[in-house]
Amino acid sequence: MLSNYYTVKKEDFDQLVIQKSRFIGYVKRVETEEEAQDFVQKIKKKHHDATHNCSAYMVGEHNQVQKANDDGEPNGTAGVPILEVLKKQDLKDTAVVVTRYFGGIKLGAGGLIRAYSSTTSQALQTAGVVERKLMKGFSIVIDYSLLGKLENALRNSDYILDSINYLDTVEFIVYVPDGEEAEFRNWIVDLTSDNAIFSDKGTAYVEIDV
Repeated sequence: MLSNYYTVKKEDFDQLVIQKSRFIGYVKRVETEEEAQDFVQKIKKKHHDATHNCSAYMVGEHNQVQKANDDGEPNGTAGVPILEVLKKQDLKDTAVVVTRYFGGIKLGAGGLIRAYSSTTSQALQTAGVVERKLMKGFSIVIDYSLLGKLENALRNSDYILDSINYLDTVEFIVYVPDGEEAEFRNWIVDLTSDNAIFSDKGTAYVEIDV
C-alpha cells in the first residue's frame, strides 16, 4: 500500500464559457475502471444532446489504468489534455468528463487543448483535492481529569484527532504518521504521567485537505 497519495475530495462539477462554447467539467473519485466507465456513461446520458462528452481517468495504486477519449473532437485535443491535468496534479483514482456545447466559433487545436485543460483544472479546484495518508490508529483512554489537557495538546499537535468518546472514561481516537508510533506513545505517557491506556486500532488512510 502507498504511504500517501492524492485524489479528488468529492464528486462535483464546474463550467466555463469560451468563445460561446459551454464546457462543463465533471469530476469523481473512482476505485475501479468499471466505476470510471459507469461515470462517463452517466454524464453522456445526462448530456446526450451535447456536441461532445470527452473524458479521461487514472485508476490504480500505480496508475495502471489510464484512458482518454476525444469523443469526436480532433485527435489529441480533448481526452489527452484532460488526462495530462490529472497527471500533472498527480491524482489517482480520478475520473473527469468534460461536456461541450458548441457555440458556433471554432477554437482550433490549441484553443481546444486550452479549453479542455482549463475546464478540468477548474472542476478539480471546485471538487477539492485531498491527500490520503496511511496512518496508525490508536485508542487512548483517560480519566476526565485529564480531558482538557490532552485534548488541547492533541489539537495543537500534528497528530490527527479523529473523535472523542465520552463514556465512564474518555476515549480519544488518534491517527499517527507511520514510523512515529514510539514517539507518540512517549509523548502521551509524559502528558498523562503514565495514566493512559493504549489500544491499537490498526492502519487506515486518513484524508487531509490540500
